[in-house]
Amino acid sequence: MKQIRTLADLFLATAKHDRAACLMHKVGGAYVAISTRELVSRVRSLARELERAGIRQGDRVALMAENGPHWPTVDFATQVLGAVLVPVYPTLLPEGAAYIARDSGSRFLFIQGSDRLDGLLALRGEMPAVERLIAIDAPARPGVATLESMIETGAAPAATAPPGDAWLEEHCRRARPGDLATLIYTSGTTGDPKGVMLTHDNLISNIVTNAEILGVENDHVALSFLPLSHSFERTVDYVYFLAGATIAYAESVQTVAQNLREVRPHVFVAVPRVYEKVMARVVEGATAAGGIKSRLFRWALRIGKESVPDRLAGRAVGWKTRLADRLVFSKIRERLGGRFRYALSGGAPLAQEVAEFFWGAGLPVYEGYGLTETSPVISVNVPGAVKLGTVGRPIPGVEVRIADDGEILSRGRNTMRGYFGKPEATAEVLAADGWFHTGDIGHLDADGFLVITDRKKEIIVNAYGKNIAPAPIENALKMSRWIAQAVVVGDQRQFLAALLVPDFEVVQAWARGRSLELSTAALLAHPELRRTIAGEIEIVNSRLARYEQIREWELLAADFTIEGGELTPKMSVKRRVIATKYKQILDRIFAPSEGEKER
Repeated sequence: MKQIRTLADLFLATAKHDRAACLMHKVGGAYVAISTRELVSRVRSLARELERAGIRQGDRVALMAENGPHWPTVDFATQVLGAVLVPVYPTLLPEGAAYIARDSGSRFLFIQGSDRLDGLLALRGEMPAVERLIAIDAPARPGVATLESMIETGAAPAATAPPGDAWLEEHCRRARPGDLATLIYTSGTTGDPKGVMLTHDNLISNIVTNAEILGVENDHVALSFLPLSHSFERTVDYVYFLAGATIAYAESVQTVAQNLREVRPHVFVAVPRVYEKVMARVVEGATAAGGIKSRLFRWALRIGKESVPDRLAGRAVGWKTRLADRLVFSKIRERLGGRFRYALSGGAPLAQEVAEFFWGAGLPVYEGYGLTETSPVISVNVPGAVKLGTVGRPIPGVEVRIADDGEILSRGRNTMRGYFGKPEATAEVLAADGWFHTGDIGHLDADGFLVITDRKKEIIVNAYGKNIAPAPIENALKMSRWIAQAVVVGDQRQFLAALLVPDFEVVQAWARGRSLELSTAALLAHPELRRTIAGEIEIVNSRLARYEQIREWELLAADFTIEGGELTPKMSVKRRVIATKYKQILDRIFAPSEGEKER
């Protein structure tokens, strides 16, 4: 295979796979396939029309859309022309999307859905560089073309244009490894988002390396459901394209469980919350069954946990594990479609208890680590080199060292060029010698595996000067089937407190079992429920140092959400937003009897 140096080269390599099912998506309630030839034709037609409309090398093209076949169509058409794709999270409010379009200087803006289109049309004056808005899955408007109409028009090239394949190859050769390929705006827990400048070489170095170490094969089917607007899913999807695998798009995050059974994927990537939910539902179902089924499940969990060292080392498991697999774990695999080979986890720490649950059930989940600024993978656990509780060894070509204050530094071809239009912000994190300051705290163990403990800016320093990492405590709290989300607070305070979002499905099932018909507020104040939650917190506290223990807590009546402003699009907690939004509760928790809770 010709050396792949740019995303345009990657697209040409994809075209050579010539699969009948390159992509799959839902149409009329059923999955339908899009062949490689059809994808190539659509990309070529759109690229021709974009060029005819004036898009040139280096121009920015923004895309605000859910995952679907339109995503690689717009992306690859942009790359064919040597232009720069600017993904916009589809969950952003119109003002947030307009900011990115304005800051990036995007000339064209593709928008999926009538509601998003209406919102951005109302803000057209705030996006002076945007010349055209193009609708996806929405009817045309005055002055607004549609993606399909552009593809249709571009399918009829000028009489003097070279044949389709020659035109495509000629344009793909124009891109250079050092050219800018994409601007990905960090979701940021504070301040305005910053545009991360990634070159073709940044991305290709990461894509090719991960394709080599992850072992995706051309007969694999992958389910894509994390936002392609973020670098994690997008980079892994590029790996799928390179390998010639089939990419099936989930309808939404809410339908993933159903889509897993329909698509029967061999591989997928997800954030820890997805794995936590799968585990919680399995445990909840087994617990609710009661009797011999519940006892059998608990026995299988114990046997599965004992088998983890053998599974990690690739050794054969014993007869008890094989029996547990046949009686219990095979049913979990069926929930994942029955063809599951492995999954990847990233975006946040994966609790070791969750990892042990999946590995014990014969379901490998490989945890990795990276940032948008590193294209994104820095390290990852891979077959034959797995250590739970770590994010794996640095991938080939990437260096990692630990600064004196514990911050993780990274250097390699995958490191961003900088933040778009923000040289001062770039200089704060990217040293002249190429070392990127990740903002994460961690260490390399004796075997070279990277361990993440927390975000540098999120370390809590209590009133006694003790440094406390909140993430491990929050992850431990979320291991309870009663607790869906948790935020630990206590900076400059004499004790730690927690804001907890209960798992409302579990709570409602508990209430139905007691014939309780109460409002959410009354239910969360119910003494028996609060005693149960207190017991779960005590279990966590028993494993913590005294200064790390949760002394006070409160249940919240609504989930933390992207729409509510408490989460970033990649599901990171916005601690300052939460502190402001729930200030009254926190003031009540910390006033005025703090001294009574001194440790």
